Amino acid sequence: MMTNPTAQKGESQLRAASATGRVKLDELAYHLGLSKSTVSRALNGYSDISDATRKRVEVTARKMGYRPLSHAQAIRTGKVRAIAMVINGEEPDRHNPFLQDFLSGACEAASSFDWTMTISTAKSEKDMLKVLGRLVEERKADGFILPRTEVEDARVEYLRELKVPFILYGRTGYGQAAAMENTSWFDISGETAIRNAVIRLAEFGHSSIGYVGSDPKFNYSHLRRDGYVDGLKAAGLEFDPELIRDGARTREEGALEARALMNLKNPPTAIVFATDLAALGCYSVCRDLDLEIGRDVSVIGYDGIPECQYVSPGLTTFSVDSHRAGERLATLLIRQTRGEQPKDLRELSEAVLIERQSDGPPRLKSEDLALKIVNLNDHNRGGDRL
Repeated sequence: MMTNPTAQKGESQLRAASATGRVKLDELAYHLGLSKSTVSRALNGYSDISDATRKRVEVTARKMGYRPLSHAQAIRTGKVRAIAMVINGEEPDRHNPFLQDFLSGACEAASSFDWTMTISTAKSEKDMLKVLGRLVEERKADGFILPRTEVEDARVEYLRELKVPFILYGRTGYGQAAAMENTSWFDISGETAIRNAVIRLAEFGHSSIGYVGSDPKFNYSHLRRDGYVDGLKAAGLEFDPELIRDGARTREEGALEARALMNLKNPPTAIVFATDLAALGCYSVCRDLDLEIGRDVSVIGYDGIPECQYVSPGLTTFSVDSHRAGERLATLLIRQTRGEQPKDLRELSEAVLIERQSDGPPRLKSEDLALKIVNLNDHNRGGDRL
């Protein structure tokens, strides 16, 4: 009886693998009935391998416990099978739970491809490019997720010059179509959410609706402001520039801008905030002015951070699925490193309305609200004189 040398070699390799506990590439190839070259190219995402073959190889590799030697693979393919994100340590909300959810989603997605996710911190905005450059120079990542995109984002041009793949969490170049050319991104349509917030308040009966935006350097700040303006148009309400404030990212800044709106001759009976943190700052202002949120003043935020459910009354907000955002960004970035075109890797998702008690029909008209605030201020000043 004749024996098959290839089969004998394959069987001996599998026996060796079970003894050493590590499956090698040629053993995986034998099990699949494919050449080592095909298996290698499938695992590294080469475009000449069909999706069906690639998925079959990846699934079998996981089942058999195949893990490539990272240093050998890096030498062979020029890839370290890692993506990275650099966080600005100066950000006011860097410790928020939504960031943990985001990173969890990104790490899980990377792991599903047998890639790793690297997280680094820059001391400041100026330090950001240095950290990115170091990670590229040390070959710590094959591509980067860029969160909190700015209108003019230095990270984008820097990584383009280095010819390093990247994906934006958001969009960039507001009003400049060329800035988005050949760029991959995943974003939540904040402009749609803010538009819907204005329409919701108008349907409650509010005719004077204020808006507190974020820092204009961020691209999302302009998009959400556009959503506010579109919402007014859709509701048939007049645009009043006095009812718009910008630059609020923290509770303190949100309180400052909310107080400015409440001190207007004709204050708004409802306020839409570009972020939840800024919206939470409105609570202390209303408390100081003896105004009841949800009745005297309606408030709607955006982000869906956990704090919204613990304040009283609970904050109505448009919630973002941060875990899914991280998962999609990591997946799209890895696909880009495998050769797919950035312009074909773009997704726009929607925020989900979480209804709580901070908004509803207006109890007072704008002029009545103004009178209540003036009377309270007069009373307080009289108390001071006494």
